[in-house]
Amino acid sequence: MLFLISGVNIVQFIRFASLDVIIFLIGMMIVVGMLKESGVFQQVVAFVLRARRINGLKLFVIIIIFSAILSALVGEVTSMIIVVAMIFSVCDSLKINPGPLVISTVLTTNIGSAATLLGNPIGILIALRSNLTFEDFLTHALPVSAVVLVIVAFILCIWYRSYIKGISSKITQSKTSGDFLKYQGVNTGIIINMVLFGSMILSIALHKRLEMLLGFEENRLLVVLPVIFAGIAVIFRCEKVKYCIKNEVEWRSLLFFIFLFAQAGIIQSSGVAQFLAEKLVKNLGNHPTVLSGIVIFSSGILSGVLDNTVVVSSYIPIIKSLYLMHFSLKPLWWCVLFGACFGGNITAIGSTANIIALGLLEKEKNIKVNPLEWLKLGLVVGILSMFIAYFAIVYVPIFSQ
Repeated sequence: MLFLISGVNIVQFIRFASLDVIIFLIGMMIVVGMLKESGVFQQVVAFVLRARRINGLKLFVIIIIFSAILSALVGEVTSMIIVVAMIFSVCDSLKINPGPLVISTVLTTNIGSAATLLGNPIGILIALRSNLTFEDFLTHALPVSAVVLVIVAFILCIWYRSYIKGISSKITQSKTSGDFLKYQGVNTGIIINMVLFGSMILSIALHKRLEMLLGFEENRLLVVLPVIFAGIAVIFRCEKVKYCIKNEVEWRSLLFFIFLFAQAGIIQSSGVAQFLAEKLVKNLGNHPTVLSGIVIFSSGILSGVLDNTVVVSSYIPIIKSLYLMHFSLKPLWWCVLFGACFGGNITAIGSTANIIALGLLEKEKNIKVNPLEWLKLGLVVGILSMFIAYFAIVYVPIFSQ
């Protein structure tokens, strides 16, 4: 539409499309796809199920915590696909309803996605537009996400206590019958993929140090590291890489992100973002604490109605415009991150992870989740999470540095 009305030309479109973010995501998807295809995650589940003292509570907590950690490392979309497949395997083995476990892992996946810049496309987008590093996420976002995760895990254990008792009963029965997933051990393919993935995560974590050592611009190396490791993968496992490029890279999602990012850039260049920023300042005055609250809760509530990627792409030009009015941007970037990630838990359509998980649940198990039932739990988790993040941003000194 913008092309038809001459609102943007092809040069502007390419400049605003955030191709650096797209390149980063493609490299990540290839390497993570190889790790997924090696079967390492299924072996983790089989190993856990065969533990001697495993019970319903331990299994429930392990799965929801694992989903949060995996999301922080490989991204919420990939994490959700892997974890849901694992849950289906566990529930088929134990003959239990996967619904509550899927819902719980979606909630913790969204929380974990805020912990690192790898956890969500909005994380890498915010990092590249605000010059935040992987280390900044580790010192700011990770502690807040960890606290929220512990509290939410406690809430979920209480909310689904009857369901957890049922899991314990099924585990006892399955141990008696020996009906468990088989643990097949580790093969050469798994080792190669794990070394490749671990090296990529380590290099991304140290990208700031490497950039300083090599004399690169800030975050310049961050963008190309996943592509470098995808290239290394071609040397060792060319056929697997071809398969992952075709089947594991979410090309439709990437195309959606390109147009979305371009739209956000056009909003900024058109002056709309500057106008909205001026209105905020005019109505709120110079009150950073109030502004932080407005940003985190408005972005969170909007993420419950819209996909959080849409919300963040729209907020970035507004936040950048506030910089021209001498506002400290760092706290506001964290407000947008936490608001979008945690607010995505409020409704069943709040994030891509929600939509993917519920779609798989309906497609594979013919189980539909009532949006109002989701809202009861999602509203508690989402609002509480945002309050915790808000108080951290306002009262913990590191967020103002």
